[in-house]
Amino acid sequence: HGYARATCYCADCQAYARWLDQPGLTDAHGGTDLVAMNPSAVRFTAGEESIACMSLSEKGLLRWYARCCRSPLANTPRDPKLAYVGIIADRLSPPQMVDAAFGPPGETVLNAGSAVGRVGTTPVTFLAGGLHIVGGILAAKLHGQAPTLFFDEQGHPLRDPQVLTPARRARLQAGG
Repeated sequence: HGYARATCYCADCQAYARWLDQPGLTDAHGGTDLVAMNPSAVRFTAGEESIACMSLSEKGLLRWYARCCRSPLANTPRDPKLAYVGIIADRLSPPQMVDAAFGPPGETVLNAGSAVGRVGTTPVTFLAGGLHIVGGILAAKLHGQAPTLFFDEQGHPLRDPQVLTPARRARLQAGG
């Protein structure tokens, strides 16, 4: 059910971490360690009533978090038919199993141009990670996978997303 592991340095992931006000979500270069996986593999064992949703823009990813403590849970596309969920790697446990299943953090790097300082990657690891994600999404589509726990049967998000204003998003992307 897992597709790939990647460290994303995009301005939106950095803005989301600032919005949550949760220290330690990004590495020293502003990267978020993510595991891309099939949403059918995600289960909540408690606390579903505390799940909230936000988006940095009208068309951006849906970013799911625990309202009670502003802890990030996942990000999903707005289209429930797209079998993708990104989970921050340290939300999965134990870490040794995450490393064994998906490799160590930092091998596949996304949006290195937005990193604070220099980060290394190779086109081969980027391509391999991308192919795993696309392959997993296509396999789920071929098998007619139903919408996930983040969406209802009609394909609507289970929670109405709080969408930031463009000005608020810009401030967060700028570091504030």
